[in-house]
Amino acid sequence: MHELNDEITDKEVRLIGAEGEQLGIMGPGDALRIAESKGLDLVKISPQAKPPVCKLMDYGKFRFEQSKKEKEARKNQHVTEIKEIRMSPGIDVGDFNTKLKNAQKFLADGNRVKVSVRFRGREMAHTDIGRDLLLRFADSCAETAAMDKSPKLEGRMMSIFLAPRSGK
Repeated sequence: MHELNDEITDKEVRLIGAEGEQLGIMGPGDALRIAESKGLDLVKISPQAKPPVCKLMDYGKFRFEQSKKEKEARKNQHVTEIKEIRMSPGIDVGDFNTKLKNAQKFLADGNRVKVSVRFRGREMAHTDIGRDLLLRFADSCAETAAMDKSPKLEGRMMSIFLAPRSGK
């Protein structure tokens, strides 16, 4: 936070006017009198400089402008989420295509997708079927997504991550 008016206790400060012009080095009392005569606030903008730099400005207006800029920056940023799609090794073509469409929609929105296959019971003996399924899924998404990690078996789940291609 910035130090304002009476909070500034340095021996001397470098004063900058409201239009950015140099007003010289002076004591904080003199600088405060100049600020009050112009109806502005004295704000320390660079405390680590020798001597510290203070500027004449309307602090309320400055804070308002800052909050507006921050709001605008927040509005323009996109938080990427990881969406998950689960399948079983014996998935049929129709279900596979539905899951594929959903994944492509998530990728188009700019989200990462975790595609996982869950093995139950004796299916654990045929993890190669799941690996082939995941690789086929990744190939189907190849034009819109890049595979981050190759298929990895963790317990009874095998999964891959797909990230959207940055070619917008």
